[in-house]
Amino acid sequence: MADMKHNLTCRQSLASAFQALSDEAVKAGWSEGDVALALAELAEEQVIEVTAKVIMEGSVHPQLIAAGGGRNS
Repeated sequence: MADMKHNLTCRQSLASAFQALSDEAVKAGWSEGDVALALAELAEEQVIEVTAKVIMEGSVHPQLIAAGGGRNS
């Protein structure tokens, strides 16, 4: 699937910046667990926001629905 490969490439391009952000937060005194949870929550909020935007535009991208998992959190 081209979409999965595209997602992996995007993920790889973000990985080092993501790790650097995490490392900086830990250096600032936050625990690794707190940092991981905060980053996960921020990522989930971003998925929800982007999904809502796509829905408002009238076309739902299957990957965004899958990423949101249909969970009510």
